[in-house]
Amino acid sequence: MSALRWLRCATVLAAAFSAAASAQETRIYNTVKTKLDAGQQVVGGTVTSADPNIYCAMANSGYDFVWIEMQHSPLTYQEVARMIWACRDAPAIPFVRIPDATAGDIQKATDIGALGIVVPLVDTVEKISDAVRYTKFPPDGVRSLGGGQYRALWGDDYRATANDNIVIVAMIESPAGVAVAEGIAAVEGVDIVMAASTDLGSFSGLSQGTPEYEAMVTTIHDVTLAAGLKLGGPQAWRDRHGFSFFQGPPDTTLLRLGVETSLQASETGVAPIEGAEDD
Repeated sequence: MSALRWLRCATVLAAAFSAAASAQETRIYNTVKTKLDAGQQVVGGTVTSADPNIYCAMANSGYDFVWIEMQHSPLTYQEVARMIWACRDAPAIPFVRIPDATAGDIQKATDIGALGIVVPLVDTVEKISDAVRYTKFPPDGVRSLGGGQYRALWGDDYRATANDNIVIVAMIESPAGVAVAEGIAAVEGVDIVMAASTDLGSFSGLSQGTPEYEAMVTTIHDVTLAAGLKLGGPQAWRDRHGFSFFQGPPDTTLLRLGVETSLQASETGVAPIEGAEDD
């Protein structure tokens, strides 16, 4: 082997080792990602209120993440930014279901610190491909490096680590999405494909449990797991094989359930002290 050829080979090998070492050293702070990679299930409660106290209560309640609902609520990005900042040290990771898969929506959601981007109504491969591009910094995507509270939340190395920490969820909600589910699961950068239980029924006119409905869920299940991705669904599906990412009830439902539990409690005696820490 000539000296020049040897030098070229050595340069290529050094670059490969350097890239591998860099990849291994990437700091992962999205605990949802690490739990899923470890084979665990994760559950997130759904927030529709702009009240930071409600967000903080849920973010510290034991959920793995908080599903911030911006598709079906009047929440603004300013309100969501305040909620995330108010409980910036909470263990639950902020996920945002964006109103639509536009560059502007995704830019704002990531700038305010979301580490999960939930993309609704994915019915074409192009839609989720574009969403991935808008979420990732170059060279993997076209996200602009603007201002925001992301660095104060996640560290000064955010620019170098964001692409490896932000989780992208593709929601399949219609028969049209089911028809291209394999292509959706094949898009590089997608982490989770979610079977949207309610809208699969709404768009198809089918009820859960019917053979036709379950066939759609099975299609999503099979192509997602075959692609090596994680599979999502409602919390009620935690016992279904292969599912590991779950959307929990909204804050209004949880408040109602909490009131019912409180009223049914049989404990008597010493009254709780106002201002004391919750048990």
